[in-house]
Amino acid sequence: ESVEKPLAYYDNNTSASRNLLEACVEAGVESFVFSSTAAVYGAPDELPVSEDAPLVPISPYARSKLMTEWMLEDTAKASGLRYAILRYFNVAGADPGGETGQVCRDATHLIKVAVETAVGLRTGMQIYGTDYDTPDGTCIRDYIHVSDLAEAHVAALAYLEDGGANLVANCGYGHGHSVREVLAAVERLSGRSLSVTEGPRRPGD
Repeated sequence: ESVEKPLAYYDNNTSASRNLLEACVEAGVESFVFSSTAAVYGAPDELPVSEDAPLVPISPYARSKLMTEWMLEDTAKASGLRYAILRYFNVAGADPGGETGQVCRDATHLIKVAVETAVGLRTGMQIYGTDYDTPDGTCIRDYIHVSDLAEAHVAALAYLEDGGANLVANCGYGHGHSVREVLAAVERLSGRSLSVTEGPRRPGD
């Protein structure tokens, strides 16, 4: 989506973050946890990806996040603000108690789309790209459960408030699953076959 609507992403992820940072500095905020993305690494040559890997974002979404990281680093140098930058991999799941979960319409996240297809909310779904250099030809991604990610935020803030230095940390499990593996898991757990078609990669993938 960011390839089709780049200015919307720069507005939300970069411009709005700039305004928030300014307000934080004026209010004397000392600790700032930023939700970034592992997409800033682009298509890394080595896996698992370390925080020292080259930053080669390939989509407006990733670039907008990296620009905010740079703003945060510069702001920290010019003020007393300390930060933790958390670079998410692919967030998945919902609150185990069933109280919260992803509710946005027209979601493009693989697991949500697959589950919606399994329960009949979608008539079918598509695999975008089957020519990746992976065992089954589909993209491999590292997924992290939203509950674990929430705990990472709490831990990062506690670290900063205890006097910790500025931090950049990847948030994932260090191993991935292919699109076909995810779909097979949804079929196994739901007991239903998914109607799946194959298509080319999307721009920015």
